[in-house]
Amino acid sequence: MSKFEEALGVYQGEFDKLGVKYDADLLRACTKACGPSIYLADASKVSSSDKEELARVKNNFLIKKLGMQDGADLDAGIKAVIDILGASNRNKYRAMFYYLLTKHFKKESVFK
Repeated sequence: MSKFEEALGVYQGEFDKLGVKYDADLLRACTKACGPSIYLADASKVSSSDKEELARVKNNFLIKKLGMQDGADLDAGIKAVIDILGASNRNKYRAMFYYLLTKHFKKESVFK
């Protein structure tokens, strides 16, 4: 099994533990979009307590990748994802975070 498939399996297991239904193809696409960051312990996760990290997610993923306009709705979407994954959950994997943001903003077409 490749490292990519292993990482994907971890994310699927985490979604299962959280009781979140997911689209496997979209999760795979979001995971690929993360690039090599999924293989690095620190970079593979999103720190929801780090304001700079959340600003990077907003700028690099929501605005640049998904093509959204900056606004309060982006911050609300990030907050909604943090609520789904659990603020105290230390395993907020970047691929899962991006997947949930993509679903929240109905931007699945970006990955088709």
